[in-house]
Amino acid sequence: MRVLADWIPIIVFFVSFKLLDIYFATGLAIITTVIMMCLMRFLGKKIEKIQWISLGLIVVFGGATIVLQDEQFIKLKPSFLYIVFCLGLLIPQFFGKVLIKSLMGKHLVLPKSIWLKLNTVWALFFAFLAVLNLWVANNFSTDFWVEFKLFGMLGLTIAFTIIQAFWLSKFKQPDEKKSGID
Repeated sequence: MRVLADWIPIIVFFVSFKLLDIYFATGLAIITTVIMMCLMRFLGKKIEKIQWISLGLIVVFGGATIVLQDEQFIKLKPSFLYIVFCLGLLIPQFFGKVLIKSLMGKHLVLPKSIWLKLNTVWALFFAFLAVLNLWVANNFSTDFWVEFKLFGMLGLTIAFTIIQAFWLSKFKQPDEKKSGID
């Protein structure tokens, strides 16, 4: 359900932008995000903090876009979200908490130094995406930005995740003694 709640507003934004304009698409993205959050709440699904933050950002930046008729605000929203991700990883690290270990520790056993590197690398990746979004938003057409926001950012994130998976595979712990018949 979380994946649907995250992706449906993005798809609605993209399709309505292609069919109509940035302002209508932004309004529909806000409405769709609110509906998805209400639906999750109604179904008793857990709403993550980042989803609340994303809702706040789309309402604030999307609302400013519509009210002021200035598409620059909605173009800033992804960068602010990526900065939240970046700081959400880095700030706890200064206090001895490696957030990425909290998220992935059940699936991976890694030395502390690798957890720290992984956390930092992801934080830097999100900072890179924030800057890249601003660069694309300010140097290319809105049509290009919308396509890049969906396909480019997704492609970069998938590629980065695959690179991380290969890097982390070096640290895979040998399986415990297998039970059963060999």
